[in-house]
Amino acid sequence: MDADADVTEHHSLAEVARLAPNGIVCLLTALRFHGLGTQLPSEIWIAIHVKAWRPRLTGLPVRIVHMSGPALTKGFDVHDVEHVAVRITNAAKTVADCFKFRNKIGLDVALEALREYRRQRRSLDDLHEMARVCRVERVMRPYLEAIL
Repeated sequence: MDADADVTEHHSLAEVARLAPNGIVCLLTALRFHGLGTQLPSEIWIAIHVKAWRPRLTGLPVRIVHMSGPALTKGFDVHDVEHVAVRITNAAKTVADCFKFRNKIGLDVALEALREYRRQRRSLDDLHEMARVCRVERVMRPYLEAIL
């Protein structure tokens, strides 16, 4: 990194993307990036393929989750952070992932993300599609019905 380059609030995301180019920023870190909820993660959450080697990310607090198939390849966008291409799950995929990994992050976090997603009037069609991709449609259905 250049000494005179501007450091942004997402600097750590750029660092992780440099060291783990196949990783996708997800879950609590993606919630924070999209402004969904009040979570302030102490670690950077990334998703990698279930058969991928664990990247060497010394000095960075990183939590890795494993995904495969469409759950890994669909529902992310590439953002330019400090001239580094950073793959981050989109808002709908992030909420669906929260329900998929509710045992790791807590159901309360997933529910808060869902309420905030709905409050921001984001697309329910996208959310249903990502719930199908993550195979959490049945899990999310009662909560969606309750907030609608």
